[in-house]
Amino acid sequence: MTNIQNSDHQVSSSKRDETVLFTNANLILNDEVVKGSVYVKDGLIADIDISNSASLNGKASNVIDCEGDFLSPGLVELHTDNLERHLQPRPGAHWPPQAAIVSHDAELAGVGISTVFDALRIGSLPSQNALGGLKRYARGVATTISEMRAQKMFRINHLLHLRAEICSETLVEEIEEFGIDDHIGIVSLMDHTPGQRQFRNLDKMAEYLRGKHSMTDAQVTAHFANLKKLQKENGERHELAAVERGRFFGAVLASHDDTTLDDVQTSVDKGVGVAEFPTTLEAAKACKQRNISVMMGAPNLLRGGSHSGNVAAHELVEHGLLDILSSDYAPSSLLAGAVRLGLEMGNMAIGLKKVTQAPAQATKLDDRGSLEIGKRADMLRFNLINDLPITRGLWVAGKRVA
Repeated sequence: MTNIQNSDHQVSSSKRDETVLFTNANLILNDEVVKGSVYVKDGLIADIDISNSASLNGKASNVIDCEGDFLSPGLVELHTDNLERHLQPRPGAHWPPQAAIVSHDAELAGVGISTVFDALRIGSLPSQNALGGLKRYARGVATTISEMRAQKMFRINHLLHLRAEICSETLVEEIEEFGIDDHIGIVSLMDHTPGQRQFRNLDKMAEYLRGKHSMTDAQVTAHFANLKKLQKENGERHELAAVERGRFFGAVLASHDDTTLDDVQTSVDKGVGVAEFPTTLEAAKACKQRNISVMMGAPNLLRGGSHSGNVAAHELVEHGLLDILSSDYAPSSLLAGAVRLGLEMGNMAIGLKKVTQAPAQATKLDDRGSLEIGKRADMLRFNLINDLPITRGLWVAGKRVA
């Protein structure tokens, strides 16, 4: 197991039901859905029965009849901006960090996510104080998360994902504030230089900035010029620092918005393991050929396209290129997107695998992500009403949390 798993203190030391038997469930296994039962002991899956033999009856102190509902592994979320939304629910309105994190934790538990890599931006623009969303915040929030974990304040597992903004002023000094004890699981390389990657379409980028930061046209023009200047001055140095520190942390390196074959080759050269939101079919194919896991946003899948005008997730599905789904900015989309895929493919296991086993494997979390004997009992119960998934319960290491 990787070092980041040692950060799950709130689970390993919390009081759990000693034995629980989940019966009459449609178990979502790695490749198929079967009727069966799961026996949980001391927070781990101790036995699975798919033979309807009733061999597990009488073993557990607590029996839960799932009434034919689906029982899947808990969802694993690799990239979500949801915490930032709670920290600043409106422009200029900063919420107390502990209260924001508690709300974020409860929201994710409510939609079936049992493990989350909280994405924190590193790399700020202190010279542009008007842009409230680009102020420095990551170190303080990471410390708060660590303190809350030690106090067993979380329902689910919180790990860290550092989003390294290449076009910034402070990336190097910010990333050096983090160390091994922070259990950084992912470091992603984010280059938002106008005119390439996510924002090849400058009109789309301008629209985004006007909406998120209420920029005027003059401010947008000045911001574009500044980002291009920062990329030229700091790009190479910042990328090198992020890659080196990511390796030092033992984190998985992720690229962001690979667009061209050159982008993908750069990712290969850096040792990237996950490609977040490639923007073209060409880039996604190249990533797949080079054994880089391809991740797309569930909102893209559900909406039928990218809000930035890039490749649609469904197009990657049709070409067999999509490995992992992320909720990105909408937590409820993770389960809904996986279920949509499962229904379209006629096998719920295929859809759920993209939000359970695949993200767990991509981040070397080998103790979770599948219903198998010996794995953590992170499990989600849900059913469908009008093809919409409704969560009926979430268990983390055998303890019900939602």
